[in-house]
Amino acid sequence: MSASAERRLGDRIARELYRDPDFIDDPVLTDYVQGIWQPLLNAARARGDLTPELDERFAWRIVLGRDRSVNAFALPGGYFGLHLGLLSVVSSRDELASVLGHELSHVTQRHISRLISRSNQQTPWMIGAMILGALAASKNPEAGNALIVGGQALSAQGQLNFSRDMEREADRIGFGVMTQAGFEALGFVSMFDKLQQAARLNDSGAYPYLRSHPLTTERIADMQSRLPLGAPHGADAVPGMAHALLTARARVLSNPGADALRGWLAQADDAGLSGQAAAQQAGTLYGAAMAASRMRDAAQARRQLTRLQKVVLADPEAVRQVRWLGLEIELAAPDRSRQQLLALGAEIGLDPAQPAPAAALRRPDLVLQTQLAMQGGQARLLDQVAQNLQAWLLRQPQDALAWQSLASIYAAQNQTLRALRAEAEAQVAQLDYAGALNRLKAAQDRQRAPGASNSSAEHIDASIIDTRRRQIEVLLKEQAQEP
Repeated sequence: MSASAERRLGDRIARELYRDPDFIDDPVLTDYVQGIWQPLLNAARARGDLTPELDERFAWRIVLGRDRSVNAFALPGGYFGLHLGLLSVVSSRDELASVLGHELSHVTQRHISRLISRSNQQTPWMIGAMILGALAASKNPEAGNALIVGGQALSAQGQLNFSRDMEREADRIGFGVMTQAGFEALGFVSMFDKLQQAARLNDSGAYPYLRSHPLTTERIADMQSRLPLGAPHGADAVPGMAHALLTARARVLSNPGADALRGWLAQADDAGLSGQAAAQQAGTLYGAAMAASRMRDAAQARRQLTRLQKVVLADPEAVRQVRWLGLEIELAAPDRSRQQLLALGAEIGLDPAQPAPAAALRRPDLVLQTQLAMQGGQARLLDQVAQNLQAWLLRQPQDALAWQSLASIYAAQNQTLRALRAEAEAQVAQLDYAGALNRLKAAQDRQRAPGASNSSAEHIDASIIDTRRRQIEVLLKEQAQEP
């Protein structure tokens, strides 16, 4: 199967994932995962595992799902799925890197293409439908079975499970990738230990990763043998402060029910909390502050946040994470003033007098800046955020959330054509070419309407929109040709 054909199949599957109600683009979690993912990609390039052809042709995107199951999976064309349930149970960055490195290696070694080619009785598009059905079945067996039609399809689905040889190869190469990227080798072994325990305790459907990646004593022993001489083989991973915060965030987002949110507050006020390790305390307080905010209890959220700030003082990255959470709490609070929001904005570089360099801003900074500027309503703030988002999108043109944020800023500035074009680019980033064309047509209709502005800036925007429409029409035609 050619790389271009595999990419088209992956695009088709990813397009459905983006439409799934469980799809989530949380900027804080995405920032954290990308901080692990990008070093792994760089290490794969340096080792020669990721060839220049695949690097250019494949997407190399991670799609987060709100699902609470412990699952991660590789898809055709360089797409990867990661459930919040897995983020909730990994104890360290190294354990998460071991999972992502393993899945990355399945793609760089063309395991998916080889399996699809082996299933020669089914067309690639039928196989794509079966993959979507398998993913749906993890949440709703009836919906999944509706997509996996007929006995032949069910039989072929069994062929898509990676062979033991492929699993061993992904372990070996993934181990090399993660260690070259600077992660601790022990993370691979501790993650295996954790999955093995989970397999013994519960395989009732909550751990699909175990069934698609069967653990064997041979694979576990192989990873243990690769540890440096004298390294502990069974030591429990100690979560870092920042990792504990992100784990708590994943748990809150994956289980937003009222009972679960109240449970976080009960844990935070438990007398035994003070006897736990600092990272565990921080995770509990973070979850409690976030839970209180989602329950619209601003006073409780601020109280838990104040406790949390004292625990994380010695960890700069954790301090940054807590600052982002504090801004989220104030943005959701009904009793905050515009002046308070602007003062908080200065902490993330939203200050016309002393703006932070755009290159120093991270994705959560930009999303929070957008929300603050929209509520502040000051022209200078809107201009500053627009410039920051434009600089980001030059580096990350496939960031749908950034495009949507830029569209909001343009709309607040009454730059309608630019807002519509940014909305179209957000749709393109999620492979919805029909939706993108709809936005571009709306922009053209507005430009041609009586009384429309004829300024030189409007003419330039209209020219860009015309060009993008022609380009996206080509993409839509290619997409429509898929069986």
